[in-house]
Amino acid sequence: MGNRLSKIATRTGDDGTTGLGDGGRVSKDDARIAAIGDVDELNSCIGVLLCEPMPSDIRSALTQIQNDLFDLGGELSIPGHSMIAESHLARLDSWLAEYNATLPPLKEFILPGGSRAAALAHVARTVCRRAERAVVALGRSDAAGVNEAPRRYLNRLSDLLFVFARVLNRADGGEDVLWTHEPA
Repeated sequence: MGNRLSKIATRTGDDGTTGLGDGGRVSKDDARIAAIGDVDELNSCIGVLLCEPMPSDIRSALTQIQNDLFDLGGELSIPGHSMIAESHLARLDSWLAEYNATLPPLKEFILPGGSRAAALAHVARTVCRRAERAVVALGRSDAAGVNEAPRRYLNRLSDLLFVFARVLNRADGGEDVLWTHEPA
C-alpha cells in the first residue's frame, strides 16, 4: 500500500484533488473517490453499531468486517490491486448460513427497526447498498476498472447486515417489525 499518513493537514487537497494509494492524484469527485467514500461511510456506520450492546459473536464478526472494509477501500485506492479474496466471501457466506439457520423464515417484508442495534444494522445495510452501487458505477466508468471481489463482498455484506438486524432484534427480546399493507 501507499504511504502511511503521518500528518493529516497536508493541504495537498486544497486544489480539489486527492491522492490514491499508488501515488496518483484524482479529482475529489472522481467515481473512485466516491466509491472509497461510501465504503468509508459504511465502516463508520458499523462503528456506530458496535457502540450498542450485542452478542459477542456478532461483535467479533462486525469487527472483522470493519477490517475487511478497510482492505476493500485500500484495494479501491490502488487501481489494479487486489486485497479482497475468495476467503473473505467464504467467511460472509459462512456467517449468512450460520445466522440464517437461527431465524424463522420470512413471510412478509420487514421494516427497518425494532431495537436500536437492529435499526443501526439496517442503516449500515442501506449504506452498504449505496457503496455497492458506487463500486458498480466505478467499474463501468473507470478504465482501470474494479476487481469483481469488492462488488461481490458488498452484495453479500448487505444481506448479512439484514440478517444481523433480525438476530439483534431477537437478542434484545424483540422480533421483526413486519410491514403491513393496508389498501387505500
